[in-house]
Amino acid sequence: MDDIDGVAEAADGVWSGFEELRHAALRSSELAGSLAGAGEERRALDAALVHELAGAGLLRTGVSRSVGGIQAPPSVMLRAAESVARGDASAGWFVAIAMTSSLLSAYLPPEGAGEVFGDPRSTAVGVWSPTARARTVDGGVVVSGRWTFCSGVSHADWLFAGCVLEAADGPPETAGPDLRVVAVPTSQLGVLDTWNTIGMRGTGSHDCEADEVFVPGHRVLSVVEGPPAGAEALYRFPLFGFFAAAVAAAALGNARGAMDDLKALAAVKKPFGSGRSLAERTRTQAAVAQAEASLRAARLLFHRSVDDAWRAAREDAPVPDAVRVGLRLAAAHAARTAAEVTASMYELGGGSAIYDMSPLQRRFRDAHTMTAHAQIKSALYEVAGKFLLGLPLRTGLL
Repeated sequence: MDDIDGVAEAADGVWSGFEELRHAALRSSELAGSLAGAGEERRALDAALVHELAGAGLLRTGVSRSVGGIQAPPSVMLRAAESVARGDASAGWFVAIAMTSSLLSAYLPPEGAGEVFGDPRSTAVGVWSPTARARTVDGGVVVSGRWTFCSGVSHADWLFAGCVLEAADGPPETAGPDLRVVAVPTSQLGVLDTWNTIGMRGTGSHDCEADEVFVPGHRVLSVVEGPPAGAEALYRFPLFGFFAAAVAAAALGNARGAMDDLKALAAVKKPFGSGRSLAERTRTQAAVAQAEASLRAARLLFHRSVDDAWRAAREDAPVPDAVRVGLRLAAAHAARTAAEVTASMYELGGGSAIYDMSPLQRRFRDAHTMTAHAQIKSALYEVAGKFLLGLPLRTGLL
């Protein structure tokens, strides 16, 4: 398999120092592609694939060096997720969620980071939406509640879960709810079999439930207050922006995979009554070229915006709002362009693409399931538009 956009990236310096990770992502992509149909049927990734992803370190690329991680730069992390998603969107999504969660190794107190990520095969996923409640007790908090869309939870050792910390006795705070994220072993959670969806079935994004689970204070953190003082550049990179970018990277990889699938089909399929293959038809040629241009352009903007944010994160000053907005805009645009490209490939597949056995059908469903995610939904255009028009905008979660 060549690099993600058909143009070699190995020599441009992006992967410098992380060549083994690049090769691992390419191997995992091949394996993911071969197991995609089975994973969709089981609504879970194959154990052999999870073992490969974990062993290669692809699920922990953001873990701090202080606890034995490789602390890869954003460009490497996102390209790795993109590459795996080219083989299978669900596998790439799992990598994207796990690598985003691994960034929280620097948000945890040292004791908590060591407990969660000290084992080199430990994997964490996360749902930061504060849909549970926590109350303070001696030594930590007790958490109860339920979370939806817990992608990969059946394959993970830990879940980073959002909650609202109940106020102590006294008048309510005027600044709003006290939001926290807790790291909980998945063995202490109830996993509810709820993931019956049109797409992304292999992610196994079931609901999870906690019933009076104690979490020690060293496994409690905040994602809304920003990184700890003195954090290294990777952890000064906008966290929610990285989350959106990781989701978009999976979408880009899925679109590239759809183009691969269409090209394979077009080489052998002859439409009824025609002596020419699908590839030899001018309509196919034009549509593939247009899709290629759209995907490359969106991907170029995406990775340029990631690089802009990475340069800003390495400065002493906070990442400027314009850079944060640009990153979120590029991620939303990339994901939605990827869905359009995937739909185009599906349509070109014609009757061959409508069967469950068709990878183009799966790609189409996966693409349009991904665009429902809050981090890349179309409402992000409104957020970016407000900023571009000079209107007041809260940028704390960008």
